[in-house]
Amino acid sequence: MAQTATPTPNSIASMPEMRRPRTERHDAWWLENWPFVIVFSIFAVYATWRAVWPHEATLYWSDPYLSPFYSPLIDPQHHWLPRLISPAILILWGPLGFRMTCYYYRKAYYRGYFADPAACAVSEKGHKRYCGETSFPFILQNVHRYFFYVAVFFLVVLWYDAIRAFFFPNGVGLGVGTVIMLVNVVLLTGYTFGCHAWRHLTGGGLDCFSCTASAQARHKLWQGVTRLNEHHMFWAWVSMISVGLTDLYIRLLAAGMLKDIRLL
Repeated sequence: MAQTATPTPNSIASMPEMRRPRTERHDAWWLENWPFVIVFSIFAVYATWRAVWPHEATLYWSDPYLSPFYSPLIDPQHHWLPRLISPAILILWGPLGFRMTCYYYRKAYYRGYFADPAACAVSEKGHKRYCGETSFPFILQNVHRYFFYVAVFFLVVLWYDAIRAFFFPNGVGLGVGTVIMLVNVVLLTGYTFGCHAWRHLTGGGLDCFSCTASAQARHKLWQGVTRLNEHHMFWAWVSMISVGLTDLYIRLLAAGMLKDIRLL
């Protein structure tokens, strides 16, 4: 009886491309993308509903709380869009553009939605050659560095809203909504200033961190940003969830379905 030779690494490498194994990983690597797909899909559906559904445009404010989806405030009675379109359309393009071009979100939705590639050490579907972001349309992801400036503008506005949330019609106080808005903007700050683009702005382009006093100061700032950047995935997750929950809380207050509790 003829014996079958055991394949060697060289013989595997010489196999036709379609016969090569897709991966040698033995763990359940296909499961790691599902949490992102589920949570992000829920957030995307909710945010879209809030942004485009006509009657939702009246449920953005419960004094002194303003939904982050509608900040900065644009009076729905005076904006130039048709009455059936929410003013949130004028606002969400900035934060959305920043998130969709974010380094973490790119990796997450490339893997989760496109399987491009599906995971580390796993080949692409159809064994296509991986081109990364060197060709259209993915080369447009390089605008992320410019969306960073847009995100900082919105972050300043949200900090103003969080401070404004301490001032009630009957005086200064603290409500559950105040705490929610404050936590939300803190998480957004961690996400924004843990960004790779900000890390490059603080420490990039320097050949020597110790040559001048300004370079040493930039190095200390870069170290702080790096600590945030090391946990960028955490900030991306919690800030996305907090934005959605903050908007939901204020919407329920505006609709009369909840009553805010005054803590002080």
